[in-house]
Amino acid sequence: MVNFIQQEIDNDLKAGKYTDGIHTRFPPEPNGYLHIGHAKSVCLNFGLALHNGGLCNLRFDDTNPTKEDVEFVDSIQEDIRWLGFDWGDRKFFASDYFGKFYDFAVELIKRGLAYVDDLTAEEIRAYRGTLTEPGKESPYRNRSVEENLDLFTRMKAGEFPDGSKVLRAKIDMSSPNINMRDPVIYRITRATHHHTGDDWLIYPMYDFAHPLEDAIENITHSVCTLEFEDHRPFYDWLLDALGFDPNTRPRQIEFARLDLTNTITSKRKLRQLVEENHVRGWDDPRMPTLCGLRRRGFTPAAIRDFCERIGVAKSNSLVDISMLEHCVREDLNVNAERVMAVLDPIKVVLTNVDENAVEYLTAENHPTRGGSRFVPFTREIFIEREDFMEDAPKKFFRLKPDGEVRLKHAYIIKCNEVIKNSDGEVTELHCTIDPTSKSGGATANRKIKGTIHWVSAKFAIPAEVRLYDYLLTTDENGNLPEDFIAALNPNSLIVKHALIEPSVRWTAAGTHYQFLRLGYFVVDPDTTADKLVFNRVVDLKSSFKVTVKADVERVIVKSR
Repeated sequence: MVNFIQQEIDNDLKAGKYTDGIHTRFPPEPNGYLHIGHAKSVCLNFGLALHNGGLCNLRFDDTNPTKEDVEFVDSIQEDIRWLGFDWGDRKFFASDYFGKFYDFAVELIKRGLAYVDDLTAEEIRAYRGTLTEPGKESPYRNRSVEENLDLFTRMKAGEFPDGSKVLRAKIDMSSPNINMRDPVIYRITRATHHHTGDDWLIYPMYDFAHPLEDAIENITHSVCTLEFEDHRPFYDWLLDALGFDPNTRPRQIEFARLDLTNTITSKRKLRQLVEENHVRGWDDPRMPTLCGLRRRGFTPAAIRDFCERIGVAKSNSLVDISMLEHCVREDLNVNAERVMAVLDPIKVVLTNVDENAVEYLTAENHPTRGGSRFVPFTREIFIEREDFMEDAPKKFFRLKPDGEVRLKHAYIIKCNEVIKNSDGEVTELHCTIDPTSKSGGATANRKIKGTIHWVSAKFAIPAEVRLYDYLLTTDENGNLPEDFIAALNPNSLIVKHALIEPSVRWTAAGTHYQFLRLGYFVVDPDTTADKLVFNRVVDLKSSFKVTVKADVERVIVKSR
């Protein structure tokens, strides 16, 4: 593992710090499902621990009971395990430390470094100042230690209504960093907590809980995304104020979050998509949630590979989603067995084949992994409608009137007659086979430029095939409009009623296949004994461009 965070770890170890070993953590807030951006953080934090022979904790930063739920706690654990990582017995909750957080807050008050403020939220914002103007001190800032201790104790006891008082750190209202202008560290909230029930009426702010839970768990490197860079001074101030040893306490390091073209990675916006029924749920295959990607058919190995390839950067950038699709395609190319399916069928009658004949042809399951299956061949078959053209151009190497094409794993056929309905639509093709052109036959090596897939009309299995496209449309630079709902792609899901060869009849949900010439598909959980459902994972084509930056961080910038 080579990235600037690992270099920082190496430097710390050379300086004699963290002699007990490297310890990281993945700290999701349980207020939604994990998405592809979280996968980067999961892979980075667990990966750093593995690389350094250390440990990585799973910790739920559950300091806001109004938005959090056990449903999200469970889904997060499932997603991390699916990605291939395990936290052992190191699952923690910020709420496990509420008692300790309270004691730390009391200690700050006793040291004259925190005070109870009666200003409203609007007044606190007004007093805070701007980026160019300093803030001004609250009229309650100079309360005595005794008064602050009394008020804070009464806040905990529930004597005051929500929003009437907060506890603030006492730092510097003229600091150029607004986060250091006496930030709020506790607020009153009457809400049932998913983990602690109604035990608490006051809750710590995330910026207060974050460094303390890191220190309590003996985390060495607290890896955060760039939006927390301006919060690092408070992280360090709090640990300094409470006397944590600089040689053993955690240090915060920031890296660039993952932004993908055609993709939303805001939990608030993803929640809006779900709650307003723009998608079927958190696991809709068009969603960038890990459960959505899993249902779509993306594999954990491909996502880990993607996270490794894009690297770890110090500045934000936009990654083309085609890179993720390329990683999925590479994994499935190696692991998915091949079958034939027809998504838009047109009937072909092979007039020189007996109508009662059934021939079982041998077909390879995978070009390199081997294995074979039997495919039934009958007088009537189906091919893709687009594989026939009545007025074909010169370089059209599929089926056309009086033209020949090879059927995959089978015979060369020639189109002799085109049947149309009263509207002039082609409904059926009458063809003949070259009976010696299959493998091992006298004309098996006859040169034919085109090869197409097919299924037997008698034995093919009907299936619902869901063709997914990007949920959102963007401009040429990959940017979404401010109203992202207006960018929803009306063609993000197209359903086909397809026909598939019978070898897939008893396949299980989650099984991957390459439908020859069509793409990679996965069996959807909606599949039942009476209905087979497939999702298209990705198509067969891939193109992307990689730019290698001089400082070892790699950024995928644009698809070709």
